[in-house]
Amino acid sequence: MTKKESVTFVINTLKELYPTIPIPLDHKDPYTLLVAVLLSAQCTDVRVNQITPILFEKADNPYDMVKLSVEEIKEIIRPCGLSPMKSKGIFGLSQMIIEQHNGLVPQSFEALEAMPAVGHKTASVVMSQAFGVPAFPVDTHIHRLMYRWNLTNGKNVVQTEKDAKRIFPEEIWNDLHLQIIWYGREYSPARGWNLDKDIITKTIGRQSVLKDYYKKNAQ
Repeated sequence: MTKKESVTFVINTLKELYPTIPIPLDHKDPYTLLVAVLLSAQCTDVRVNQITPILFEKADNPYDMVKLSVEEIKEIIRPCGLSPMKSKGIFGLSQMIIEQHNGLVPQSFEALEAMPAVGHKTASVVMSQAFGVPAFPVDTHIHRLMYRWNLTNGKNVVQTEKDAKRIFPEEIWNDLHLQIIWYGREYSPARGWNLDKDIITKTIGRQSVLKDYYKKNAQ
């Protein structure tokens, strides 16, 4: 398959598998999404979705959040890991939203990335899912799959994001990045990977990846 045919195959297969796309993190507005995405760093979405209802019962907006102490936030979010850094981040960004943005989550990459504990990936998720701005947040699933599918040589997520934006049409970025995440979890995980179920990698996969897989599974 040519690169162009591979890209079309990926788009069509994902559209077929995920005609409607669930949002992985439970939230009700841009603020609760921002907090949930921040919590999801090195933590599963399932765990985040168990913790956010407890946190949001106490504070689901920046004004209530700053009434809590960093210590109180830390206690609630402890099961998500990295709680010292994340609790300071949640408190700090809530303060910033109140002081600099009239209590509303700003709708720009620059303003979001200026906040404590908010990196480019978090900003991209908020811009795409809360505000509908085309973005292509690259997480570990997307990074792994783009490499497996021979669509990037990306040694890091920055390069993988550039390649994804170059080869996929902008109008489908927001849906596509979510479809790839779901596909990665269901059909092409890092551990316990069964290539027979992974139709995309089986069809267009990087030769060295396929060779490694068959070698390991022949033993």
